[in-house]
Amino acid sequence: MPPERWASGVNVVSVTDVVSVTDAADPKADTELRAFVMDEAGSPEDCGCAPTERELRSLRSPLSRRTALGLGGLGILGLSALGAGLGSAAFAADYPSWDDVQRAKNNESAKAAEVTRIEGLIADLQADVAAKQAEAERLAGEYAAAQEAYETAAADAASLQDQANAEDARAKETAEKLGRLAAQQYRTGGDDAALELFFSGSAATADDLLAKLGTMDRLVAANQGVYADAVGARDNATNLSKQAQVARDERDRLQQVAEQKMVAAQDAAVAAQAALDTQTANLDTLQAQLAALKDTTAKTIADYQTGVEVRRREEEARKAAAAAAAKAAAEAAAKAAAEAAANAGSGSGSSSGGTGGQAGSSGWVRPASGYISSWFGNRGTICGNGYCTTGHRGIDFATSCWSPIYAAAAGTVVFAAYADSWGNYIKVDHGGGIVTGYAHIATGGYVVGYGQWVNAGQLIAYVGNTGASSGCHLHFEVYSGGVRIDPAPFLRARGISV
Repeated sequence: MPPERWASGVNVVSVTDVVSVTDAADPKADTELRAFVMDEAGSPEDCGCAPTERELRSLRSPLSRRTALGLGGLGILGLSALGAGLGSAAFAADYPSWDDVQRAKNNESAKAAEVTRIEGLIADLQADVAAKQAEAERLAGEYAAAQEAYETAAADAASLQDQANAEDARAKETAEKLGRLAAQQYRTGGDDAALELFFSGSAATADDLLAKLGTMDRLVAANQGVYADAVGARDNATNLSKQAQVARDERDRLQQVAEQKMVAAQDAAVAAQAALDTQTANLDTLQAQLAALKDTTAKTIADYQTGVEVRRREEEARKAAAAAAAKAAAEAAAKAAAEAAANAGSGSGSSSGGTGGQAGSSGWVRPASGYISSWFGNRGTICGNGYCTTGHRGIDFATSCWSPIYAAAAGTVVFAAYADSWGNYIKVDHGGGIVTGYAHIATGGYVVGYGQWVNAGQLIAYVGNTGASSGCHLHFEVYSGGVRIDPAPFLRARGISV
């Protein structure tokens, strides 16, 4: 069997042979594998091509679903490529140790192979992040478009039903007018039996009234135009009701599509963040190892290793400080919300500003400080950061960058990711069909994540300028049954001043 290629570009075994070793976990098979490689390419010390002990241990480990997903669909080396041979992505989870680097540095051929390997791993990490971030952005765009389509369909269905209701009311009003004419006509005409027949029983709908009136030839003949108008209105109401039902079916279908797109966008964002975390955790070390292999000065491997460790500790300290600050801010917000709740009265309804986190009634709080700079539905197209949006399905709290954003009520975070024109975006499900949305969050401004439970008044993020935004502010939304409604009267009804 002709040999395939290893990650370093040297001759090795085929995928079939590797899988057989992986499945069998057989020491004898390991020996045969290593012997085959050495027969084809010489000793591992000479060429640096044979699998190391670490690589063999990796091969013996079963291929998990997560590992398989990490290999495919990235534009680097998909699962289909495994049929032809193992590429660099096959060992993306098996990084060189500093001991590996030290040994490779002492041998020119091994050093060249290790340089190639590390450069491949760095490229893989960077390409993985780029591909997953691009996919997350694409799916976020699809989610935003699906939400718009659903809300448009919901508005169309409601409009058709309103028209149907108006025509039905017109038909009934006209039929009742004919009923009054019937009463007058038969009162003067003396045909009491026909009049008694007309008024016997109930006629709750326009159709019922028209059915009775249609049997009264004298009345219809005398009021032909009025009767025709009533029948036309009734027929219009029937047709419009049928169209409204079709529109509602389409609305419901699009709602499911929007929900599915939101889940897909969230999953893609999680995958992109995982790839970024992997890159962050490994890229600094790999780059230091690469620099160590290429370095011709007296600087030692230990110096590079120490530098990586110092930077790691500094980053951990920075994250710990940020977490402590976020916790302190959340506790302060909760305390302020509790104090405000004790003194809360009804909302004034003004737009002169207010304190973020201030409690209203029924467990709701003001999501941010500042005055309302843009109301619901009162704005045309606005563009920013490469995005454009038409209409305005929320209200804007004008406040400074990195001002705190609070959960308007208790609930579960159902979305926390970059989302097209919303920018960095959080959605919280409060139950009962009510969901709130918080858009344009600062880059790095998330305090909570997907799936997390939050309390009313809890710090969840910081104000930013991401997405279709021309300045720092919180774009706040309220969804009812999946459709965005005007948050201002909603908040005022819960004692929040806006």
